[in-house]
Amino acid sequence: MIKFMNPIKLVILDRDGTINEDSHDFVKSANEWRALPGALLAITRLHQAGWHVVVASNQSGLGRGLFEVSALNEIHTQMHQQLAALGGRIDAVFYCPHAPDDGCRCRKPLPGLFEQIADRYGIDLAGMPCVGDAVRDLVAGVAVGCQPHLVLTGNSAALKGRPLPADFPPDTRVHADLAAFADWLLNQEATVQTAESQG
Repeated sequence: MIKFMNPIKLVILDRDGTINEDSHDFVKSANEWRALPGALLAITRLHQAGWHVVVASNQSGLGRGLFEVSALNEIHTQMHQQLAALGGRIDAVFYCPHAPDDGCRCRKPLPGLFEQIADRYGIDLAGMPCVGDAVRDLVAGVAVGCQPHLVLTGNSAALKGRPLPADFPPDTRVHADLAAFADWLLNQEATVQTAESQG
């Protein structure tokens, strides 16, 4: 069962393959950005339940020279606008702009983005859920104590019905998609609240 010990409720999501369709050619413009079915509604439900939703995303297309920061900002503006239309919100987007060979600390599976999030919010991320479609997303989160959740979309769509490879954190919880994760998290929260009220 998830622990609710921090002063705020924070959930950290990967972007490509978790919130929106991924592309081997990179998502380079707002025209190429398409939300996965049910993902924005899932974020909206979390936001309306008092969760702060934050994105942590590798964006090596910047370091590779495939698109500019202005294009990335346009993508995120579109994402925020589509969420706002549903009554949802993503609090902040943290991204690594570096190419794989740049030797940075913020490119997942290294935990730099998560450390930035902890610094921004002034909290310990231990026990906070992190959600992604690839092992690197979860390894980065587990390094700072996050609870790993895999969605079987994007990079992990082929894992449906199969055991997880050995390189995944051993306590990884698996969900069909972001909507299924939101169902799980909100049900967990309701169970905790019920137990506390009865205690």
